[in-house]
Amino acid sequence: MKKPEIRYLDDMRMVLYDKKWAKKAPNFELYYMYRGVKKKRDLRYDITIIPPRMLGKEFPKTKGHYHPKNSKKIFDEAVELYGILNGQAIFLFQKTKNKFIKDVFAIKAKKGEFVVILPEFEHITINPIKKKLILENWIFEKTKSEYSRLEKMKGACYFYTKSGWIKNKNYKFVPKVRFEKPLKEIPKDLEFLKRDVQIFR
Repeated sequence: MKKPEIRYLDDMRMVLYDKKWAKKAPNFELYYMYRGVKKKRDLRYDITIIPPRMLGKEFPKTKGHYHPKNSKKIFDEAVELYGILNGQAIFLFQKTKNKFIKDVFAIKAKKGEFVVILPEFEHITINPIKKKLILENWIFEKTKSEYSRLEKMKGACYFYTKSGWIKNKNYKFVPKVRFEKPLKEIPKDLEFLKRDVQIFR
């Protein structure tokens, strides 16, 4: 397997809930991204490993990003597919306009379940249990990731902590988070990642 791209605490301090802890904590490795483990035509297969180390009062998570829409009509919808290989995950999705959240939902998934990522929805992945989380994902290779919106807002609209979900006060309006179900299986043909599909709409 290729060497991983490593996300460090220094890359994440601005998006964490527990600012007091983040200010004093030494820099350390948070999670590991093995990109391009294999390829299938213009789809790329990655592995991500998130250890169960708490971020102060907050559960371990990814930094978060969104996938801008491609200018062409095709590739406008689903662009990424995640599967759980080990542990459990919570995927938090939000759609933002300025500092207002237009939509926010979460999906809890366990080993053997899948989650589709849509463009324009910012998303983070959370490891909510004391067990290593291992994710697989297929992504259209030309898809880009944008981190700046979540950096500017100092995180997603919700933080998942020991006390449960806590709203990020940097947003002007945040609706109550709702929950959607993961997929139990996926099509054998992954070309759906490049077609105009609609899920969770």
